[in-house]
Amino acid sequence: MQVQRLNGPGAGVLKYDLLTALTTAGLNGPPSLQTTVMRLIALMTARYNWQADELCVGQREMARMWSVNERTVKREIKRLTEAGLLVCKRVGVRGRVGAYRLDQQAVVRLSEGCWPLVGPDFEARMRERYAPIRSNVVKLKPDPEPDVTPAPEQGTWPRVMAILAATSPDVAGAWFARIDFVGFERGVLRLRAPTGFIRRYVETHLLGTLLGAVEAEMGPVARVEFIE
Repeated sequence: MQVQRLNGPGAGVLKYDLLTALTTAGLNGPPSLQTTVMRLIALMTARYNWQADELCVGQREMARMWSVNERTVKREIKRLTEAGLLVCKRVGVRGRVGAYRLDQQAVVRLSEGCWPLVGPDFEARMRERYAPIRSNVVKLKPDPEPDVTPAPEQGTWPRVMAILAATSPDVAGAWFARIDFVGFERGVLRLRAPTGFIRRYVETHLLGTLLGAVEAEMGPVARVEFIE
């Protein structure tokens, strides 16, 4: 995906489109995502330095803006960086405020499924501006030899969910619980998501966590396929 310049001619439209994409993705996600995106947008509109392409705000100021404590700020920034929406440019140490930049590619991946909800003009503009859309198939490594991995019983899937619920209860309830198990055979894990938005979010941000639990119960995974 070609990263767009956030300053210069046409930058105003780009900024509004990125914020629109973020807002719509948040509104169509679970409550935890809505809160995270709302907090990010507050920072972007109030404190983002578009010329330098960076966000440089102290935790105390963030806490005051969000009406939370600094511990919550730390958790939220960690969530945003783990999701890839914010990329650390400079670590804050010894009283120095850290700096972050907005990752346009992460915004595109998160919000792509919601573009049609804004309107056909917005969707066409975003598709023209950014890279081709991701495939439904996530390739992890070469396919295993036939008959290497036997197909487990479907009863194994609840144990996978139990692992995820124990390690990340909020994430499991908001995202993994909405994914249906279709089958697992010869290293190919087949799942079904209720919406393209949920599928893309899991593929982009949560696939590693999911695969860790799946491989602990079912064995090596060579490929993940989301069935329509």
